[in-house]
Amino acid sequence: MSFTLNDRPARVTATRGAAAPRRRTRVFALPEARWAAAALVLFLIALPLQLTGAPEWTWGPLYALAYVTGGWEPAWAGLQALREKTLDVDLLMIVAAIGAASIGQVMDGALLIVIFATSGALEALATARTADSVRGLLDLAPTTATRLLDDGGEETVATEHLMVGDTLLIRPGERVGADGRVLDGASEVDQATITGEPLPVPKESGDEVFAGTLNGTGSLRVKVERDASDSVIARIVAMVEEASETKAPTQLFIEKVEQRYSVGIVLATLAVFGVPLAFGASLTDALLRAMTFMIVASPCAVVLATMPPLLSAIANAGRHGVLVKSAVVMERLGQIDAVALDKTGTLTEGTPRVTDIRPLPGAGPAEDGLTEDGLLSLAAAAEHPSEHPLARAVVAAARERGLVLPDVRDFSSAPGVGVTAVVDGRTVAVGAPARLLTDAADPAVAMVVGELEDGGRTAVLVQCDGVPVGVLGIADRLRPDAAATVAALTTLTGTAPTLLTGDNPRSAARLAAEAGITDVRAGLLPQDKVTAVREREAAGRKVLVVGDGVNDAPALAAAHTGLAMGRAGSDLALETADAVIVRDELATVPAVVALSRAARRLVVQNLVIAGVFISGLVIWDLVGHLPLPLGVLGHEGSTVIVGLNGLRLLRDAAWRRAATPAGDDR
Repeated sequence: MSFTLNDRPARVTATRGAAAPRRRTRVFALPEARWAAAALVLFLIALPLQLTGAPEWTWGPLYALAYVTGGWEPAWAGLQALREKTLDVDLLMIVAAIGAASIGQVMDGALLIVIFATSGALEALATARTADSVRGLLDLAPTTATRLLDDGGEETVATEHLMVGDTLLIRPGERVGADGRVLDGASEVDQATITGEPLPVPKESGDEVFAGTLNGTGSLRVKVERDASDSVIARIVAMVEEASETKAPTQLFIEKVEQRYSVGIVLATLAVFGVPLAFGASLTDALLRAMTFMIVASPCAVVLATMPPLLSAIANAGRHGVLVKSAVVMERLGQIDAVALDKTGTLTEGTPRVTDIRPLPGAGPAEDGLTEDGLLSLAAAAEHPSEHPLARAVVAAARERGLVLPDVRDFSSAPGVGVTAVVDGRTVAVGAPARLLTDAADPAVAMVVGELEDGGRTAVLVQCDGVPVGVLGIADRLRPDAAATVAALTTLTGTAPTLLTGDNPRSAARLAAEAGITDVRAGLLPQDKVTAVREREAAGRKVLVVGDGVNDAPALAAAHTGLAMGRAGSDLALETADAVIVRDELATVPAVVALSRAARRLVVQNLVIAGVFISGLVIWDLVGHLPLPLGVLGHEGSTVIVGLNGLRLLRDAAWRRAATPAGDDR
């Protein structure tokens, strides 16, 4: 009987580039997060009590506890930095907070403490999550393997005990236990975790296989050629860790002058206190003038001048599907001047699809051969029981056309060759042309196959009762917004993006041409991608890498900024990247870069505003007599102005401007 595609049996399949079991550090497992949360809770309890006029004894101790819980870690870190003869803004902010409290501005100081504690907790969490994902990557490689003995027996051993020269048996559906070379057998191996190739790769005697890749339906005997510590998957882990450690320290714009500013404020405050005291001023007056100076000259306004535009940009990007992990990342995105794109799952959808249906004239039951629907129906019926990604692509194409498939029986599958089934009484074979065709194959068939393969497609031959009746072309499909994104990135950076992929050169060249990319580097292993990125960085470029797989993680870590595709992205890529495109909308890449540049412009505006206010108030305090209330009012007023200016980037109009090429005026 015939059947429709809606009754296809449910099945469990291995997804492309299957991710490692997820290891995630809990937020409150980190002491920084616990202290920051405690400080925030205490502040939120104390603030309404103070604002509603409750007695000071009800909210004063709560603020004091907030100072201690949120401030002791940055204070201790600042003291340790002092031992190294450095002075950072963290310690200065703690001193400013204590100074504010000493002259009655307890709430201002507590707010400053809470902001710094929360920032430190988020940084600690990001670091811990990245470490989790690196450790979890090791779970891709199996912990045990089946080793064949000289007497023909077999034993199960831990993979770390495997030696170069051992022979392994890799059964269907198992992960390869070590890097090696196939001695015997035929199968197809999903090695997307290593190379990013969207389709399983046929493996037979003499072919190389990698630890952690997933075997298909055939069995393989593999000779181990590398120690576990030197496998490709282990080197990926090492490269991610090395790149994360050696990546230049990221700093916000204002932090670039942190040392000089901090030292200058401390010295100036001491001078403002000591000089009048030396000339006979009272201790109270000298202390009040010094504390007023500390308040008006403190970096609160400058810090807030920097953060609101960047945080607003982060929030706006988040609403539109881009998760930017920190203000530092948002700033760095606007600095990039070169882009490197992965292919599979980034520039493309990552799922093979039927692109060509080529019936062969005169080869079908009718004189003119099969129709496209007839050819696709035969192939889909034969492929329907198969779990192979190419089979799923053929069946999906038939589903899209609403075809009803004929009856199937006597299904069989040969790894690396294809499938055979009896469809409506005829024997239908679907598979690799090189395996199904004989030396005396029809030149017309060879011409169609060659045309498809030259175009970067995978050719699939369909035979009916031993006679070729058609050829299907299958390829990964370019994302609809890929070409527009490439053009926008070219406009933003002044140079066309580079394509970095582990896929074969023909497929890469075809897709690059469709997207408008001319610089194509194909057949790359993870370390090759890192090398390509570092070459551009060494030439003075600030490179943005966009990828999705485990094989992209080292390049994401090594780049000036890394962006990961969120839906199909591996855990390692998502944690290593500086930002994540949650909805897999490639067009958001140039938009978030343009938004970052808009934020940087607002940061400069705010720093000018804050500088004018601080300079004016400082001069007033030094030359004349600045009343403390006016000093606080001017300080807080400048903070409000720069804060409101930065919040302009929260509006949807800011994203719309960034999403158009004209929206970025560098």
